[in-house]
Amino acid sequence: MVTAQEDWVLDESAKTNQAFGCSPNDRTLEELLDCGVILIDKPSGPSSHQLAAWARSMLGINRIGHGGTLDPFATGLLTLLCGRSTKITGELLKKKKSYVAVIRFKKPIQDDDLLGIVSKMQGEIYNVPPKESAVKIQVRTRDVEKSQLIQSEEGGRVHLISIDCEAGTYIRTLIRDFGLLSGNECELLELHRSRSGSLNDQMACTMQQLADSVFLWKEHDDPKGLLRLLSPVEVVLEDIPKIVIKDGAVSALSHGAPLARPGIISVPKGLPSGSSVLLSSLKGEAVAIAELSVGSDTIPSMETGQVATPRSVIMQPGAYPQTWSKE
Repeated sequence: MVTAQEDWVLDESAKTNQAFGCSPNDRTLEELLDCGVILIDKPSGPSSHQLAAWARSMLGINRIGHGGTLDPFATGLLTLLCGRSTKITGELLKKKKSYVAVIRFKKPIQDDDLLGIVSKMQGEIYNVPPKESAVKIQVRTRDVEKSQLIQSEEGGRVHLISIDCEAGTYIRTLIRDFGLLSGNECELLELHRSRSGSLNDQMACTMQQLADSVFLWKEHDDPKGLLRLLSPVEVVLEDIPKIVIKDGAVSALSHGAPLARPGIISVPKGLPSGSSVLLSSLKGEAVAIAELSVGSDTIPSMETGQVATPRSVIMQPGAYPQTWSKE
């Protein structure tokens, strides 16, 4: 087994039973519909909720959610979560986002002046939800990691900017504040989400492509197109620190049991107690998102004891046989 240098390898001899579970990339269409994701390139017009409802109706499944609402006028990456993958909605909502926005000032503004304003609106800023938002309006802060001026048109009135920010940042409010800081009213004309965590809009499909692939599947018994559009839930979780666990621990955790020290194969170094971690099987399957009960650097010296508590169990119970007494 190949493990990254930054991991503590606690059991190099551990093996997995190929009779149970499977690599995420080998899942059937039914398994992906039960716990997979669809990356949609949202068009302007419909709401995020409407797109999820249309996909639910097309695919004929009961549960589809979305991770991170986009306003109806906005476009770009929208992650649809199928079946049991809706359990990770909270994790998806916390991921950093990237946007491209077209803004227009009432009066022309020079690039240098706009660059000065853009640079001021980086780092931790106040970001109050706009009155158009459905959430309670209250003062809160958000981190704008980076904002850049890309292009200017119409004599300095219309500008294209990119923004990398903390989840939950209201771009409409940010743009309004550009106007307040410049003394020059500013409005948001277009907004496109280009990235969410490790996912980007180049990975997304259109609703028409989804509809075409569903038609081929249902009318011509050809699932190949739909299989290309459905991704295993693990693609959303790639940026979470991963603890690899033994098959027997997979079974116990799928029933909600805590992770004990004997069930661990490898664990990242340097994680403090309370960190969020992904518990993964040797085949790369997401078992649960958990919270570390101890610092990861103390785990190699432990022989017994609880190491992590599941917060969201993803693995279907029964996928691996019960061997708890051996862990």
